[in-house]
Amino acid sequence: IVGEGNVAAMTSPLEDARKEMDEEFAEFRNKGLGRIHEAVDRVVAAGPADDVYGLLKHLEEVVEDVRTGGMVGSGAKGHREAREDWLKAGGH
Repeated sequence: IVGEGNVAAMTSPLEDARKEMDEEFAEFRNKGLGRIHEAVDRVVAAGPADDVYGLLKHLEEVVEDVRTGGMVGSGAKGHREAREDWLKAGGH
């Protein structure tokens, strides 16, 4: 008899990989993408007297941080790795 505590052990590697991929994607959408939009909005709102170069540099830094995860976190890199695991497990 399988108890309720063993339910998690009954998931397939494909299901586990899909769950991880979905979680990584949600983190990217909920945290990272918003930061990129904020930086883009600052560039869009810039006027002739604003430091456009500095705003673009900040945008680049935000995009790189979201892509790589920066000092802490996995960023979009975590999603890439989770997606690769999902594909290896048979996802398509």
